Amino acid sequence: MYCRPVEEAPAFREQGKALMVDIISSSFRMFPISPCELWTFFILCQSSSSGTMFLARSFFRMSGHTPSLSRLEQRAAEADQIIEYLKQQVQLLKDKAVSQATQREEKKLLVENARLKEEIEQLKRQLLQKEKQRGVLDVAVPVENSPAPCAPSAPTKSPAPAAPKASADPQRDTTPKDSEGKKKKAEKAGEKKEKKQVTAEPETPVDVSRLDLRVGRIIGAQKHPDADALYVEQVDVGEAAPRTVVSGLVKHVPLEQMQNRMAVLLCNLKPAKMRGVVSQAMVMCASSPDKVEILDPPPGALPGDRITFQGFPGEPDKELNPKKKVWEQVQPDLQTDGQCVATYKGAAFEVPGRGVCRAQTMTNSGIK
Repeated sequence: MYCRPVEEAPAFREQGKALMVDIISSSFRMFPISPCELWTFFILCQSSSSGTMFLARSFFRMSGHTPSLSRLEQRAAEADQIIEYLKQQVQLLKDKAVSQATQREEKKLLVENARLKEEIEQLKRQLLQKEKQRGVLDVAVPVENSPAPCAPSAPTKSPAPAAPKASADPQRDTTPKDSEGKKKKAEKAGEKKEKKQVTAEPETPVDVSRLDLRVGRIIGAQKHPDADALYVEQVDVGEAAPRTVVSGLVKHVPLEQMQNRMAVLLCNLKPAKMRGVVSQAMVMCASSPDKVEILDPPPGALPGDRITFQGFPGEPDKELNPKKKVWEQVQPDLQTDGQCVATYKGAAFEVPGRGVCRAQTMTNSGIK
């Protein structure tokens, strides 16, 4: 066995200690060394050079149990990929949750909309039922069939022809002037004709003579199928066929008194649909808030006899224009006098050669 000289041993030990301290300090950070192995290593280093061999064997053993750097990098890359994949899955779940919430809200709104529609329909049915119970009339809004006549447009004047150039022959110069004068005369004549057409006829004054009031016979009457407060009557007014008339007289006149009786009717109102039945005339009645009486024609009057008024000559309109509101302007002046005679501004409802129309008992009452 070889041994170093005594004088070389201390120096060698000091160098070995310093080298081992550096190795241990750097290795301890990289490799896990147990305290027991570290203590054994120091003891052997103090005694002989066998400590160096022990250190080498220890490092070799530790290096066999420690994962390599490339393996760690690979695992780190795999971990990054897993994290990215998880992020994508979380985002997909969020989007799916938002989509499902939107669909649920849409379904909820559709259900709510259907429920509201059903409630509106129920309220409409209740409103119609209440109106029927109160006897509200279902009158169609009159619509004007014939469009208003359009005023003729002003004639367009053709530009005057350019003056011909002066020439030496005087006969050629006179011909264009004559034709130009004829054109101007024709245009003036056309303008005069159009002005005559545009000039409207004077409007007929609004009074009772524009109402087609006739004597009529109520042939038969029955209750309206869809309205408890209405009668549907068939009335002879002197025409080829009887007219259908709808009247709101159920609460005021018994059905027995509506059969085969004489009455006064307004026959040139625009036909109106009342609860599904078209009414072609109106029964004239003396009316107050508490009482209604049908006007009676004079004895001997026949269906179709016209009602006239002294001081108000003229022919009735073929059909009253709802837009001009003739009936609405005349009606306030229709009333019975102190002797129950029906009048317009003091002039009695009169059938020529027969007498006057009157109410049974109502005096100083409006007529409608």
